[in-house]
Amino acid sequence: MSLEPTLQGGFTFAADTPFSLDSGATLQPVTLHYAVYGKLRGEATLVCHALSGSARVADWWEGMFGPGRPFDTERECVIGINILGSCYGSTGPSSIDPRTGKPYGPDFPLISIRDMVRAQAQVLRHLGVERLNVVIGGSIGGMQALQWAVDFPELVGTAVAIGATPLSAMGLALNHLQRQVIRLDPDFRGGRYEQQPARGLGIARSIAMCTYKSATLFHKRFARKPNRSGEDPLAALDNRYDIAGYLDYQGGKLVERFDANAYVVISKAMDTFELGHGYASEAEALQRIRAKVLLVGISSDWLFPAADVKALADRLRAAGVDSRYLELVSDHGHDAFLADAQVLAPLLSAALAGHYSGEPKSDSHPNEAKPASLGGPASVTTLENPTPRRQVWRAAVNYPIARDG
Repeated sequence: MSLEPTLQGGFTFAADTPFSLDSGATLQPVTLHYAVYGKLRGEATLVCHALSGSARVADWWEGMFGPGRPFDTERECVIGINILGSCYGSTGPSSIDPRTGKPYGPDFPLISIRDMVRAQAQVLRHLGVERLNVVIGGSIGGMQALQWAVDFPELVGTAVAIGATPLSAMGLALNHLQRQVIRLDPDFRGGRYEQQPARGLGIARSIAMCTYKSATLFHKRFARKPNRSGEDPLAALDNRYDIAGYLDYQGGKLVERFDANAYVVISKAMDTFELGHGYASEAEALQRIRAKVLLVGISSDWLFPAADVKALADRLRAAGVDSRYLELVSDHGHDAFLADAQVLAPLLSAALAGHYSGEPKSDSHPNEAKPASLGGPASVTTLENPTPRRQVWRAAVNYPIARDG
């Protein structure tokens, strides 16, 4: 049973003055759902969720909570906020458009990661949070963490982004296909559906699961085995292999809990993420950062390749940012930040405590006085787990693949 929030609710703003979006459109009003773990205070850790996540962080990242783990609610207030555009209590396509009295549906405007972060800032101000000791997330959550460091440099102490960079052409292509299969479902009806376009959304999720995992993991778990339901792929056209059964199952699970229009909107926001948006260049944006930045690449991630994450760490360091790069070796692909949380947790705890290969924690900001050590390229750092005395960071991990991941 996951940890329950100390406080959760929705905060509504922009009732009188519209909330302006990067696209030039506006929303009025805006509600974001939030969950608070631990005692609310002026400082907090903000955990940003990925595409289909929610504000209830402990429901989907339970392994990160507890004494000695990154989110120790006895010592730190931890906050999750459901992003703008989602369907778990925040304003999104399924919300009522006050102009029409009907759901926004396809009329919901294009939003960006920057829009999400600026909306989150409104919630934190309402809660009385004046300082974010840590902003952390994986995937789209990592994009938010980086955007926080750029747009609100005076508020963020440390930003941690796991498996997050601007998408490559391959990533853009795969997201496009996911949106297309949703739109091509006859039940989608141009986004004005009364019931979920289950076939399109399910197939989109199946495609996404291929991008979230790795070929190595699929081979180890499924290989060419017949579907575990007993189907014989050699006996009929519709009979499936086990991997097909897994993908269909994952698609069906998402249909039960998520909204198709929200999927379209959020995946498009993922596409448009670039830290240089709104600034003269990416370099100018990165130079604004005062936080320490930890980037984590995943060895088998082909949606956000580890090489791309490391390259971003290099650009951060070139801009004078105190940036570290770590690489998690896992067969779980992009999903490793969730699937291998039990390995990630103690190592992130060490990193957030300042234990970078035994280096003491420093409170200085590199853009105020750049240390000489920040001149070279980012490197892969091996952390030592402070509890069991063995190195586990670069040890490959293979845990059973979850059917309800």
